[in-house]
Amino acid sequence: MSGGASKLDYEGRRIKVREAESVAVMVDILRGLGCETDDATCIAQHLAEASLSGVESHGVMRILQYARQFQSGYMKPVATPSVTHRDGAFVTIDGDGGHGIPAMGMAFEAAGKIAAEIGIAVAAIMNLGHTGRHGAFAEAAARKGLMSILIGGGNREVWRQVAPYGGATARLPTNPWCVGLPGGDLGPVVMDLATSMVAGGWVYAAQSAGASLPEGCVIDRDGKPTTDPSDYFNGGAILPAAGQKGYALALTAELIAEALIGPVKTEANWLLVMIDTKRMAAADTLHSRAEVILNDIRTCPPAPGFDRVEIPGERERRLHAEAAGVIAIPEATWTDILDLRNSLAAGI
Repeated sequence: MSGGASKLDYEGRRIKVREAESVAVMVDILRGLGCETDDATCIAQHLAEASLSGVESHGVMRILQYARQFQSGYMKPVATPSVTHRDGAFVTIDGDGGHGIPAMGMAFEAAGKIAAEIGIAVAAIMNLGHTGRHGAFAEAAARKGLMSILIGGGNREVWRQVAPYGGATARLPTNPWCVGLPGGDLGPVVMDLATSMVAGGWVYAAQSAGASLPEGCVIDRDGKPTTDPSDYFNGGAILPAAGQKGYALALTAELIAEALIGPVKTEANWLLVMIDTKRMAAADTLHSRAEVILNDIRTCPPAPGFDRVEIPGERERRLHAEAAGVIAIPEATWTDILDLRNSLAAGI
């Protein structure tokens, strides 16, 4: 693809920060907010990996949002996610009101064990905060021969972010879908997307950096197109991806989350389906079949303005390798993060 990984229209200065430094700063912040060291490290490393993979919306800048949510009581800094019920392939996982990244990791691990045992697992995941970049969990599962389907939604009374197709005000969350499965020569294929034109994190990232959003993504409180993230926070809305298609996916996720799973606590409910692909095809067979398909797609001549056709999941791994352990963070965002770390250290 042409251009950089960021969706922000940002011409300001970016600070180059080593991954280890960013993780250390974020761990200091999370411990200052009351998190235990293991959870703080898990969250910080996840955010740094997202930034390195080109997913700035779910990267280092999220630490500012998490801090506000811990301080407000929205999430508990210390929590113990657990399996609360199992009936054959069906399992319920409760995040105990804590951060969603450690809880989602635990959920993928629990569902993966059941799928390895009986071929498939269906998990309802509840009562947890923001769950980070789902593609990271899906890729790790795919490397174990597992196909995962993750659908999230609910809590639209709190997270009114996206206008329904044909609507002028926000009614739905961004309700992500993520599918991961073993791929070909270059690794797993991972589809990780919001059902809106941009994930909510891109709007927060634009606001934090003092940047603009791409055209056609957001409307203001009067339903008029805008690229100013402040218009979103002043009563605007994100538009659904691909019009009625993104809207249909978002509404389906909302029904799965609340009508099927039940009332939402904290941020969202999630349905995770995990399949042991070895029950359907031997690992080498799946690999070779997938590579035939993927290579055909990769070798498609690029359209004007593009360098190549890329495969979901492969792009993030390429960007991660090219980053070489260095994250380019908008200066205003990194300044805010350092100020937060310093204020917590001073007990302010």
